[in-house]
Amino acid sequence: QVQLVESGGGLVQAGGSLRLSCGASGGTVRTYAMGWFRQAPGKEREFVAALSWSGGSTSYADSVKGRFTISRDNAKNTVYLQMNSLKSEDTAVYYCAAARRLGIVVGGDYDYWGQGTQVTVSS
Repeated sequence: QVQLVESGGGLVQAGGSLRLSCGASGGTVRTYAMGWFRQAPGKEREFVAALSWSGGSTSYADSVKGRFTISRDNAKNTVYLQMNSLKSEDTAVYYCAAARRLGIVVGGDYDYWGQGTQVTVSS
């Protein structure tokens, strides 16, 4: 059973940067598609970014395009989300997810989810 653990969240001022990490244990995610989602207070969970198993294909929500970058290090069984030019509206709990397929998964049809890490952007 794959377990995902996010880290790297915290409090940052608007315009700042954070890098989230998602480490996998209990199995390899090297051949899995990976994604990041977020959920702000009082709102539904929303898609942020997705990555194919090889890292060769990516997809981003319009709200984060040009500011966030998803990447992976398969040797470390880890996926990252580099977040730059953060805005107050980026405040949310960020979740990592893994899907047992090779291509990008944009919707919520993932097989494994992490517990989330809080990102708070102060204006």
